[in-house]
Amino acid sequence: MKYNDNDRAIALAGLFQACHLAQQVAHKGMADAQALTGNIHSLFQVDTAQVLDVFGSLQNLAPGLRLAHRQLSGSEPRDNELTRYLLSLVQLERKLIGDAERLESISEGIKNTAARLPHFPQTHSNILASLADIYAENISTLQPRIMVSGEPVYLQNPDNVNRIRALLLAGIRAAMLWRQMGGRRRQLLFNRKRVVTTLHGLLDSL
Repeated sequence: MKYNDNDRAIALAGLFQACHLAQQVAHKGMADAQALTGNIHSLFQVDTAQVLDVFGSLQNLAPGLRLAHRQLSGSEPRDNELTRYLLSLVQLERKLIGDAERLESISEGIKNTAARLPHFPQTHSNILASLADIYAENISTLQPRIMVSGEPVYLQNPDNVNRIRALLLAGIRAAMLWRQMGGRRRQLLFNRKRVVTTLHGLLDSL
């Protein structure tokens, strides 16, 4: 698959969005339903015609596009918690690439979960619980281990824990896609203006 600046920006927005949604669940016990659908949808897409198809639509990524633009352009203060999640997911994805057995286990788990989709919506609690189990069994033991901060009343709710873990799994999916599209951390340091310009163009097309 050929890739371009838009493809990288879309994948990056997916990563920002997954982290932000996990934050929302941890701090508020809720998350944007359409955005959640976009990130969870991405986990079940294997062969797609274009990068945007991974998330379903550009509208499904609207919060992530806006957040990535604000954070990278400096129009709002850096969210250190969000940045910690982002960098940790990128590191975890790099570790997974070298672990064929773990990748196969994740792939098999997602395939088994996908078999339930004719009976349940993608964001049904049963689907999210299954994705959360995949994260817990295959990723939560890796370093750096992501410690999610939030309100205890929400973090003690099993459904919220499942949503957060499913979103972190989706974040790793987005990090993998970003890397496959040629995304690198150094681009965010040395070519940030170009990334911000691309994000702005995608936002204009919403």
